[in-house]
Amino acid sequence: MLAAHQLAFARAGRAVFHRIDVTLAPGQALVLRGPNGSGKTTLLRVLAGLLAPAAGEVTWHGRPVRSGDAAFGQSVAYVGHANGLDADLSATEQLVYAARLAGRRVTPDTARAALADAGLGRVADARVRTLSQGQRRRIALARLALVARPLWLLDEPFTAMDDDATARFQARLDAHLAAGGMAVVATHGPLSLAAGPPAALTLGGGA
Repeated sequence: MLAAHQLAFARAGRAVFHRIDVTLAPGQALVLRGPNGSGKTTLLRVLAGLLAPAAGEVTWHGRPVRSGDAAFGQSVAYVGHANGLDADLSATEQLVYAARLAGRRVTPDTARAALADAGLGRVADARVRTLSQGQRRRIALARLALVARPLWLLDEPFTAMDDDATARFQARLDAHLAAGGMAVVATHGPLSLAAGPPAALTLGGGA
């Protein structure tokens, strides 16, 4: 369903990556590995349709992905390095607002349930500015439970998270894949999935 053929990207005349091929079917995950600056974030943004490749093509259901493609945008959930949270909103308000932006109405109780599942039940009504970086990351990831998207593109999702939070999210990722979802995850750490080790793509060099 997601495919990329011979992708290349350059910045300021310098190659970030080239000749990248990706094929992802329902129920599959791909891990992106490589040192900082190797192009993992850039590749995720190209796959998300946020950046145009210098060469090659990304397709979704066999159709080329173009920048601003609304149909593809309704199929993908991208969580980048930045959590994208409003410091003045509560954790519950964040999820209600995020769902509304995605075209779905959720009640505060539904949002609180998603937060409880992420281990954040006790801070559901706390303002984001009062929370730790790990708690903020968990809120950003909890949005995935409220807005159904078949393709998850995740950039270092476990940043600042403790072992419990990491295990909770890996369980959520397992459920997503078991339901036929797909995921591309950039991470330096291990990714343990119920279905077994995911495929991996290692990037090197670049900037």
